[in-house]
Amino acid sequence: MCVTATDKPDTSESPKSGVCEQTAFAEAGLVRIAVFGGGAWGTALAVAFARVHEVTLWARDTAAVQAMEAERSNRRYLPGVAFPDRLRVSADFTETARGAGLHLVVTPLAGLRATLRALRELVPGTPLIWACKGLEAETGRLPHEIVRAELGTDAACGVLTGPSFAAEVGAGMPTAVTLASADRAFAEHWLQVLHQPRFRIYSNTDLVGAEVGGGLKNVIAIASGVSDGMGFGLNARAALITRGLAEITRLGVALGARPETLMGLTGMGDLILTCTGDLSRNRRVGLALAEGKSLPTILAELGHVAEGVPTARAALRLASTKGVEMPITEAIDALLHSDGIGPRDAVELLLSREPRHE
Repeated sequence: MCVTATDKPDTSESPKSGVCEQTAFAEAGLVRIAVFGGGAWGTALAVAFARVHEVTLWARDTAAVQAMEAERSNRRYLPGVAFPDRLRVSADFTETARGAGLHLVVTPLAGLRATLRALRELVPGTPLIWACKGLEAETGRLPHEIVRAELGTDAACGVLTGPSFAAEVGAGMPTAVTLASADRAFAEHWLQVLHQPRFRIYSNTDLVGAEVGGGLKNVIAIASGVSDGMGFGLNARAALITRGLAEITRLGVALGARPETLMGLTGMGDLILTCTGDLSRNRRVGLALAEGKSLPTILAELGHVAEGVPTARAALRLASTKGVEMPITEAIDALLHSDGIGPRDAVELLLSREPRHE
């Protein structure tokens, strides 16, 4: 028999290992969270939630895990942010997954499917939240479509997304994001569990809108970086952000999103932040392109994943199937993936368009 935090006996005949402890933790209002992905954003979320809950951050590199545990920080991806006492780091995927009441996947989008398959085999049915953004390069699928394909349509799950730089979240600076799920009860429950005064969470049931906004803003941020890098000024940046939001909304609505979602945190909010903030990886890609650097050189120097690069092509293909015009995305895709197309050529593609009604 085990005794919970409220001194209620567990009369189950053969509890699984760890169930009593997990129940006691939950009844105290706390959750054991497993965060998969030791990059900047995964580390920042692990730090934020470990201020309240018990968190294990999983990373595949054993040497990196040992360094993080020894230094109590992630010097490579999130320097200057100390780990809370409730945060531990592990390279043991199985142990991390089986010990948690919530799985939070914060890998690059390219790693989402493989992570889901591994979790499905180990601990099916554990509540899942992902914080990946973009479109799958091979299939053009949004993250929730990947989740449904791997875990089924009845999986208890949702996406955490919105305007949020990892460095600021890790430092405890005020941030507001959205937890979107097709299951309103799921979103409302985990909102209450994860919400903090300096990490505010709003619920939403529009998965498509939340993911389209969060994914495609990275493409527009590359365009914003190109514009700024070429010295086109603030008027041009404002035009790019506004027209970028228009084409994101067109595609989102064509896919079933609600327009109001794309006017909120996961659409307009995330777009403004990523297009104007110096911490934006995708904007930095655009700035470097404007300098004439090659894409392989830029990505090597960046040292992080810039999701806007693969998303541009996937978004353009998806837009074509829906008959949606996305001129900014088209120009950025040409700049990123076509030989002989430079920043000035990409700008010309946009400026040569016929005038039209807004």
